[in-house]
Amino acid sequence: MTDTSRPAPPDGPTLADLPPGWSARRPDAEDAPALHALLTSHEVAVTGSASTHRSAVDALLVPRTDARRHVLAVDEHGRVRAWASAYDRAVGRVVAQVLVDPDLDDATADTVAAAGFAWVEDAARAIARARGLEVTQADSGAFQADERQQRWLAAAGYRHARSWLQMVRPTSPRDADASAGADAPPPARVRVRRVRRGEDGMPDGADLMAVHVVLEESFTDHFNYHPEPFDDLVSRLRADPGHRWDHWWLAESVDADRPSRPVGALVATVSPGHDGAPDGTYVAYLGVLRSARGRGAARALLDAAVADAARRGRGHVSLEVDADSPTGADRLYEALGFRTAVTTQSWHRDVRVADA
Repeated sequence: MTDTSRPAPPDGPTLADLPPGWSARRPDAEDAPALHALLTSHEVAVTGSASTHRSAVDALLVPRTDARRHVLAVDEHGRVRAWASAYDRAVGRVVAQVLVDPDLDDATADTVAAAGFAWVEDAARAIARARGLEVTQADSGAFQADERQQRWLAAAGYRHARSWLQMVRPTSPRDADASAGADAPPPARVRVRRVRRGEDGMPDGADLMAVHVVLEESFTDHFNYHPEPFDDLVSRLRADPGHRWDHWWLAESVDADRPSRPVGALVATVSPGHDGAPDGTYVAYLGVLRSARGRGAARALLDAAVADAARRGRGHVSLEVDADSPTGADRLYEALGFRTAVTTQSWHRDVRVADA
Protein backbone atom coordinates (compact mmCIF):
# COMPACT_ATOMS: atom_id res chain seq x y z
CA MET A 1 0.00 0.00 0.00
CA THR A 2 1.33 3.46 -0.91
CA ASP A 3 1.60 5.94 1.95
CA THR A 4 0.30 9.35 0.75
CA SER A 5 1.44 11.15 3.91
CA ARG A 6 4.84 12.79 3.88
CA PRO A 7 7.30 10.74 5.99
CA ALA A 8 10.02 12.29 8.07
CA PRO A 9 13.39 12.74 6.36
CA PRO A 10 15.29 9.45 6.43
CA ASP A 11 18.68 9.23 8.05
CA GLY A 12 21.61 9.06 5.64
CA PRO A 13 22.85 8.58 3.03
CA THR A 14 26.40 9.84 3.16
CA LEU A 15 28.25 11.67 0.40
CA ALA A 16 31.07 9.35 -0.65
CA ASP A 17 33.91 9.21 -3.20
CA LEU A 18 34.91 12.85 -2.88
CA PRO A 19 38.44 14.08 -3.79
CA PRO A 20 41.20 13.47 -1.20
CA GLY A 21 40.95 15.79 1.78
CA TRP A 22 37.34 16.71 1.11
CA SER A 23 34.48 16.14 3.56
CA ALA A 24 30.71 16.20 3.59
CA ARG A 25 28.22 17.50 6.13
CA ARG A 26 24.63 18.58 6.50
CA PRO A 27 24.15 22.34 6.15
CA ASP A 28 22.60 24.49 8.83
CA ALA A 29 21.62 28.15 9.09
CA GLU A 30 25.24 29.25 9.42
CA ASP A 31 25.95 27.84 5.97
CA ALA A 32 23.41 30.12 4.28
CA PRO A 33 25.99 32.71 3.08
CA ALA A 34 28.23 30.03 1.56
CA LEU A 35 25.31 28.21 -0.08
CA HIS A 36 23.93 31.48 -1.44
CA ALA A 37 27.34 32.32 -2.88
CA LEU A 38 27.51 28.90 -4.55
CA LEU A 39 24.05 29.23 -6.10
CA THR A 40 24.83 32.75 -7.27
CA SER A 41 28.16 31.82 -8.85
CA HIS A 42 26.57 28.92 -10.71
CA GLU A 43 23.75 31.07 -12.07
CA VAL A 44 26.07 33.91 -13.09
CA ALA A 45 28.44 31.49 -14.84
CA VAL A 46 25.60 30.09 -16.96
CA THR A 47 23.19 32.98 -17.51
CA GLY A 48 25.27 36.08 -16.75
CA SER A 49 23.08 37.15 -13.83
CA ALA A 50 21.66 35.77 -10.60
CA SER A 51 18.06 35.66 -9.37
CA THR A 52 18.39 33.59 -6.18
CA HIS A 53 17.83 35.77 -3.12
CA ARG A 54 19.35 35.08 0.26
CA SER A 55 15.89 34.75 1.84
CA ALA A 56 15.16 31.74 -0.38
CA VAL A 57 18.34 30.05 0.85
CA ASP A 58 17.47 30.83 4.46
CA ALA A 59 14.07 29.18 3.91
CA LEU A 60 15.72 26.08 2.45
CA LEU A 61 17.77 25.58 5.58
CA VAL A 62 14.97 26.03 8.12
CA PRO A 63 14.47 22.64 9.84
CA ARG A 64 11.01 21.28 9.03
CA THR A 65 9.26 17.94 9.16
CA ASP A 66 9.08 17.47 5.38
CA ALA A 67 11.37 15.08 3.55
CA ARG A 68 13.92 17.60 2.37
CA ARG A 69 17.54 16.52 2.62
CA HIS A 70 20.72 18.47 1.90
CA VAL A 71 24.42 17.76 1.93
CA LEU A 72 27.44 20.00 1.35
CA ALA A 73 30.79 19.01 -0.12
CA VAL A 74 33.64 20.93 1.51
CA ASP A 75 37.18 21.03 0.11
CA GLU A 76 40.40 20.55 2.05
CA HIS A 77 40.49 24.29 2.86
CA GLY A 78 37.01 24.28 4.42
CA ARG A 79 35.32 25.97 1.45
CA VAL A 80 31.85 24.84 0.36
CA ARG A 81 32.21 23.61 -3.21
CA ALA A 82 29.02 21.67 -3.93
CA TRP A 83 25.48 21.12 -2.71
CA ALA A 84 23.07 18.24 -3.25
CA SER A 85 19.42 18.18 -2.27
CA ALA A 86 16.56 15.69 -2.42
CA TYR A 87 13.03 16.90 -1.77
CA ASP A 88 9.99 14.64 -1.41
CA ARG A 89 7.83 16.86 -3.62
CA ALA A 90 4.91 14.44 -4.12
CA VAL A 91 4.11 10.75 -4.06
CA GLY A 92 6.48 9.19 -6.58
CA ARG A 93 8.43 12.37 -7.33
CA VAL A 94 11.67 13.53 -5.71
CA VAL A 95 13.10 16.87 -6.81
CA ALA A 96 16.87 16.43 -7.08
CA GLN A 97 19.48 19.18 -7.23
CA VAL A 98 23.24 18.94 -7.56
CA LEU A 99 25.28 22.12 -7.96
CA VAL A 100 29.06 22.27 -8.23
CA ASP A 101 31.33 25.32 -7.98
CA PRO A 102 31.91 26.53 -11.57
CA ASP A 103 35.49 27.51 -10.67
CA LEU A 104 36.56 23.88 -10.14
CA ASP A 105 38.59 22.23 -12.88
CA ASP A 106 36.70 19.72 -15.02
CA ALA A 107 38.25 16.59 -13.54
CA THR A 108 37.52 17.60 -9.94
CA ALA A 109 34.07 18.90 -10.82
CA ASP A 110 33.20 15.64 -12.60
CA THR A 111 34.18 13.63 -9.52
CA VAL A 112 32.16 15.83 -7.17
CA ALA A 113 29.11 15.86 -9.46
CA ALA A 114 29.14 12.07 -9.72
CA ALA A 115 29.27 11.83 -5.93
CA GLY A 116 26.39 14.28 -5.64
CA PHE A 117 24.13 12.41 -8.03
CA ALA A 118 24.95 9.10 -6.33
CA TRP A 119 23.91 10.69 -3.03
CA VAL A 120 20.67 11.96 -4.58
CA GLU A 121 19.89 8.49 -5.91
CA ASP A 122 20.35 6.96 -2.46
CA ALA A 123 18.24 9.70 -0.87
CA ALA A 124 15.45 9.20 -3.44
CA ARG A 125 15.53 5.46 -2.81
CA ALA A 126 15.20 6.03 0.96
CA ILE A 127 12.24 8.39 0.41
CA ALA A 128 10.52 5.87 -1.85
CA ARG A 129 11.08 3.09 0.67
CA ALA A 130 9.59 5.23 3.45
CA ARG A 131 6.51 5.83 1.30
CA GLY A 132 6.11 2.15 0.50
CA LEU A 133 6.94 2.64 -3.19
CA GLU A 134 8.89 0.33 -5.44
CA VAL A 135 10.02 3.14 -7.72
CA THR A 136 10.11 6.93 -7.67
CA GLN A 137 10.96 9.58 -10.19
CA ALA A 138 14.06 11.71 -9.61
CA ASP A 139 13.32 15.09 -11.20
CA SER A 140 16.34 17.32 -11.77
CA GLY A 141 17.11 20.18 -14.10
CA ALA A 142 19.56 22.39 -15.92
CA PHE A 143 19.69 25.65 -17.77
CA GLN A 144 19.47 25.13 -21.52
CA ALA A 145 22.87 26.80 -21.87
CA ASP A 146 24.54 24.66 -19.18
CA GLU A 147 26.17 21.87 -21.17
CA ARG A 148 28.29 20.78 -18.20
CA GLN A 149 25.25 20.14 -15.98
CA GLN A 150 23.53 18.30 -18.81
CA ARG A 151 26.58 16.10 -19.28
CA TRP A 152 26.54 15.17 -15.59
CA LEU A 153 22.82 14.42 -15.70
CA ALA A 154 23.24 12.13 -18.69
CA ALA A 155 26.15 10.35 -17.01
CA ALA A 156 23.95 9.78 -13.93
CA GLY A 157 21.25 8.11 -16.02
CA TYR A 158 18.86 11.03 -16.47
CA ARG A 159 17.14 11.91 -19.74
CA HIS A 160 16.01 15.31 -20.98
CA ALA A 161 12.23 15.21 -20.53
CA ARG A 162 10.96 18.77 -21.04
CA SER A 163 11.92 22.41 -21.53
CA TRP A 164 10.48 25.40 -19.70
CA LEU A 165 10.30 29.07 -20.62
CA GLN A 166 11.05 31.51 -17.81
CA MET A 167 9.03 34.52 -18.91
CA VAL A 168 9.00 38.12 -17.65
CA ARG A 169 6.66 41.05 -18.27
CA PRO A 170 7.65 44.57 -17.21
CA THR A 171 4.99 46.63 -15.47
CA SER A 172 4.21 50.34 -15.65
CA PRO A 173 1.89 52.67 -13.70
CA ARG A 174 -0.66 52.28 -16.50
CA ASP A 175 -1.01 48.59 -15.61
CA ALA A 176 -2.44 49.52 -12.20
CA ASP A 177 -5.87 49.60 -13.85
CA ALA A 178 -6.60 45.93 -14.54
CA SER A 179 -8.41 46.78 -17.79
CA ALA A 180 -6.03 49.44 -19.11
CA GLY A 181 -3.35 47.11 -20.40
CA ALA A 182 -5.70 44.63 -22.04
CA ASP A 183 -7.15 44.78 -25.54
CA ALA A 184 -10.57 44.15 -24.02
CA PRO A 185 -12.08 44.22 -20.51
CA PRO A 186 -12.38 40.97 -18.55
CA PRO A 187 -15.06 38.74 -20.05
CA ALA A 188 -18.54 39.15 -18.62
CA ARG A 189 -18.78 35.41 -17.87
CA VAL A 190 -15.80 35.47 -15.46
CA ARG A 191 -15.06 37.56 -12.39
CA VAL A 192 -11.81 37.56 -10.41
CA ARG A 193 -11.46 38.13 -6.69
CA ARG A 194 -8.89 37.54 -4.00
CA VAL A 195 -9.27 34.65 -1.62
CA ARG A 196 -11.39 35.92 1.25
CA ARG A 197 -9.69 36.61 4.57
CA GLY A 198 -11.00 37.11 8.07
CA GLU A 199 -10.33 39.98 10.46
CA ASP A 200 -7.24 38.13 11.65
CA GLY A 201 -5.82 38.13 8.12
CA MET A 202 -6.08 34.39 7.69
CA PRO A 203 -7.73 33.03 4.56
CA ASP A 204 -11.16 31.48 4.31
CA GLY A 205 -10.83 27.71 4.46
CA ALA A 206 -13.45 27.08 1.78
CA ASP A 207 -11.63 29.40 -0.62
CA LEU A 208 -8.33 27.63 0.02
CA MET A 209 -9.97 24.30 -0.69
CA ALA A 210 -11.43 25.77 -3.89
CA VAL A 211 -7.96 26.86 -5.03
CA HIS A 212 -6.61 23.38 -4.35
CA VAL A 213 -9.45 21.65 -6.22
CA VAL A 214 -9.07 23.96 -9.23
CA LEU A 215 -5.31 23.53 -9.42
CA GLU A 216 -5.44 19.75 -9.03
CA GLU A 217 -8.10 19.38 -11.73
CA SER A 218 -6.43 21.91 -14.01
CA PHE A 219 -3.09 20.14 -14.11
CA THR A 220 -4.18 16.53 -14.56
CA ASP A 221 -3.53 16.82 -18.31
CA HIS A 222 -0.20 18.63 -17.89
CA PHE A 223 3.27 17.16 -18.13
CA ASN A 224 4.54 15.26 -15.08
CA TYR A 225 1.44 15.82 -12.99
CA HIS A 226 1.58 14.26 -9.53
CA PRO A 227 -1.34 14.68 -7.08
CA GLU A 228 -0.58 16.79 -4.02
CA PRO A 229 -2.74 16.68 -0.88
CA PHE A 230 -4.28 19.93 0.30
CA ASP A 231 -2.19 20.18 3.48
CA ASP A 232 1.04 19.57 1.55
CA LEU A 233 0.25 22.29 -1.00
CA VAL A 234 -0.62 24.90 1.60
CA SER A 235 2.32 24.14 3.90
CA ARG A 236 4.78 24.13 0.98
CA LEU A 237 3.55 27.46 -0.39
CA ARG A 238 3.51 29.06 3.06
CA ALA A 239 7.14 28.04 3.55
CA ASP A 240 8.14 30.21 0.57
CA PRO A 241 9.62 33.47 1.93
CA GLY A 242 7.69 35.38 -0.73
CA HIS A 243 4.32 33.95 0.30
CA ARG A 244 1.48 36.41 0.92
CA TRP A 245 -2.18 35.47 1.49
CA ASP A 246 -3.27 38.52 -0.52
CA HIS A 247 -1.55 37.02 -3.58
CA TRP A 248 -4.14 34.24 -3.96
CA TRP A 249 -6.93 34.80 -6.52
CA LEU A 250 -9.97 32.87 -7.70
CA ALA A 251 -11.79 33.23 -11.02
CA GLU A 252 -15.50 32.46 -10.82
CA SER A 253 -18.00 31.73 -13.55
CA VAL A 254 -20.82 34.19 -14.05
CA ASP A 255 -23.74 32.47 -15.77
CA ALA A 256 -27.36 33.50 -15.65
CA ASP A 257 -28.62 29.94 -15.62
CA ARG A 258 -26.39 28.44 -12.90
CA PRO A 259 -24.74 29.42 -9.58
CA SER A 260 -21.30 31.00 -9.62
CA ARG A 261 -18.46 28.52 -9.12
CA PRO A 262 -14.64 28.63 -9.04
CA VAL A 263 -13.17 27.85 -12.47
CA GLY A 264 -9.64 29.25 -12.18
CA ALA A 265 -7.00 30.08 -9.60
CA LEU A 266 -3.73 32.00 -9.42
CA VAL A 267 -1.20 31.91 -6.59
CA ALA A 268 1.67 34.38 -6.71
CA THR A 269 4.64 35.22 -4.49
CA VAL A 270 6.85 38.24 -3.91
CA SER A 271 10.14 38.35 -5.81
CA PRO A 272 12.72 40.24 -3.72
CA GLY A 273 15.27 42.58 -5.29
CA HIS A 274 18.96 42.75 -4.44
CA ASP A 275 18.21 44.90 -1.38
CA GLY A 276 15.61 42.44 -0.15
CA ALA A 277 12.65 44.73 -0.88
CA PRO A 278 9.92 43.39 -3.17
CA ASP A 279 10.63 44.29 -6.80
CA GLY A 280 8.49 41.76 -8.67
CA THR A 281 5.65 39.27 -8.53
CA TYR A 282 6.12 35.61 -9.46
CA VAL A 283 3.13 33.59 -10.65
CA ALA A 284 3.71 30.25 -8.95
CA TYR A 285 0.43 28.64 -10.08
CA LEU A 286 -2.16 29.49 -12.71
CA GLY A 287 -4.83 26.92 -13.53
CA VAL A 288 -8.21 26.89 -15.25
CA LEU A 289 -10.63 23.96 -15.29
CA ARG A 290 -10.76 22.23 -18.66
CA SER A 291 -14.53 22.70 -18.75
CA ALA A 292 -14.07 26.48 -18.41
CA ARG A 293 -11.19 27.08 -20.81
CA GLY A 294 -11.87 29.62 -23.52
CA ARG A 295 -13.83 31.96 -21.25
CA GLY A 296 -10.86 34.25 -20.66
CA ALA A 297 -10.32 33.19 -17.04
CA ALA A 298 -6.53 32.82 -17.37
CA ARG A 299 -6.22 36.24 -18.93
CA ALA A 300 -8.43 37.83 -16.29
CA LEU A 301 -6.37 36.27 -13.50
CA LEU A 302 -3.11 37.45 -15.06
CA ASP A 303 -4.53 40.95 -15.55
CA ALA A 304 -5.37 41.01 -11.83
CA ALA A 305 -1.85 39.91 -10.85
CA VAL A 306 -0.20 42.44 -13.18
CA ALA A 307 -2.42 45.24 -11.93
CA ASP A 308 -1.67 44.32 -8.32
CA ALA A 309 2.08 44.34 -9.00
CA ALA A 310 1.84 47.75 -10.68
CA ARG A 311 -0.16 49.23 -7.81
CA ARG A 312 2.52 48.01 -5.40
CA GLY A 313 5.23 49.69 -7.50
CA ARG A 314 6.86 46.43 -8.58
CA GLY A 315 8.79 46.40 -11.83
CA HIS A 316 7.83 43.05 -13.32
CA VAL A 317 5.73 39.90 -13.23
CA SER A 318 7.38 36.57 -14.02
CA LEU A 319 6.27 32.98 -14.50
CA GLU A 320 7.31 29.59 -15.86
CA VAL A 321 5.51 27.78 -18.67
CA ASP A 322 5.92 24.47 -20.44
CA ALA A 323 7.55 25.09 -23.82
CA ASP A 324 5.16 22.44 -25.18
CA SER A 325 2.11 23.50 -23.17
CA PRO A 326 -0.95 21.46 -24.16
CA THR A 327 -3.12 24.56 -23.67
CA GLY A 328 -0.91 26.94 -25.66
CA ALA A 329 -0.35 29.00 -22.54
CA ASP A 330 2.94 30.39 -23.85
CA ARG A 331 1.09 32.08 -26.72
CA LEU A 332 -1.33 33.72 -24.29
CA TYR A 333 1.56 35.02 -22.19
CA GLU A 334 3.34 36.42 -25.24
CA ALA A 335 0.12 38.20 -26.26
CA LEU A 336 0.02 39.78 -22.80
CA GLY A 337 3.57 41.12 -23.08
CA PHE A 338 5.60 38.33 -21.48
CA ARG A 339 8.96 37.50 -23.06
CA THR A 340 11.30 34.56 -22.46
CA ALA A 341 14.32 35.51 -20.34
CA VAL A 342 15.90 32.07 -20.05
CA THR A 343 15.03 28.46 -20.85
CA THR A 344 15.45 25.62 -18.37
CA GLN A 345 15.17 21.86 -18.74
CA SER A 346 13.70 18.99 -16.72
CA TRP A 347 15.73 15.78 -16.60
CA HIS A 348 14.22 12.58 -15.19
CA ARG A 349 15.23 9.08 -14.18
CA ASP A 350 13.44 6.30 -12.35
CA VAL A 351 14.99 5.13 -9.08
CA ARG A 352 14.02 1.64 -7.97
CA VAL A 353 14.20 0.60 -4.33
CA ALA A 354 15.24 -2.94 -5.28
CA ASP A 355 18.38 -1.64 -7.04
CA ALA A 356 20.04 -0.68 -3.75
